[in-house]
Amino acid sequence: MEKLKAHLALLGANLIYGINYTVAKDVMPEYIAPFGFIFLRVSGALILFWSLSFFTKWETIQRVDLPRVIAAGLFGVAMNQMLFFQGLNLTQPINASIIMTTNPILVLVISAILIKERISSRKIIGIAIGLVGAVLLIVFKANASTAEIAVGTDTALGDFLVFLNATSYGIYLVIVKPLMKKYQPATVIKYVFTFGFCFVIPFGWGEFSQVEWSTFPMHIGLKAAFVVIGTTFFAYLFNIYALKRVSSTAVSIYIYSQPLFATLVALWFGSDRLTAIKVVATILIFIGVYLVSVKRKSTKVEALPNE
Repeated sequence: MEKLKAHLALLGANLIYGINYTVAKDVMPEYIAPFGFIFLRVSGALILFWSLSFFTKWETIQRVDLPRVIAAGLFGVAMNQMLFFQGLNLTQPINASIIMTTNPILVLVISAILIKERISSRKIIGIAIGLVGAVLLIVFKANASTAEIAVGTDTALGDFLVFLNATSYGIYLVIVKPLMKKYQPATVIKYVFTFGFCFVIPFGWGEFSQVEWSTFPMHIGLKAAFVVIGTTFFAYLFNIYALKRVSSTAVSIYIYSQPLFATLVALWFGSDRLTAIKVVATILIFIGVYLVSVKRKSTKVEALPNE
């Protein structure tokens, strides 16, 4: 039951991310600059996480765990968000989408290096199948909208920054996992965002302070609120909740469902249509998630007593 709740939380988080693709782009950069938007996201979510902690079991992070929490704030909040926004600004959206599909592979490798997690053939196959499904969705959606993958010196820096973003988030998923064995999710995430906010302040305060709030129409204000409350607060909370119950690799492979949810949202609003390719891609994604997430039961043969 706990594992089921974890997977439902991951589905919820990635559904939010899928919706976010069509929401956040209307807010930035016309109404608020990228780093200013990150400052708003992190500070708003930080207030919500601390507010939530007053309704849960109060815990204090032990001094021995502080370096890990600080690193999680750096890689999972500050670098993760700033590298992605800056990289997206210098490359094409389709490039960024495809590069981000490397995240589960990176998590698998980083887990093997940092916490000695075994790389099983089952996980490798699952990641490969899910990767094919995700790339199919991204590429065919791009072709349908006449977008093309841009390759060259013009996008090289942006592509590299997005790859660093995927690596940064992969490191975060791995280093934050051991903390879940000692603390409640609400405790971990509030301290992770506290230190992440400290890293964001020097970069985001300038742009945030220049925002002209009076120019925000109602629908833009609501979309900004969705990014803070939904994409940042709830999505991070759902992911950290799931990390307590499933592996870092299982959490990361759900990134393949983001283009799927983005497509479903587009279908709902009538801006996309269902095709056989999308159905096949969807099946591949869920097969990949299943293979990575479900552990194979080991069969033990009990020794017969000596006669």
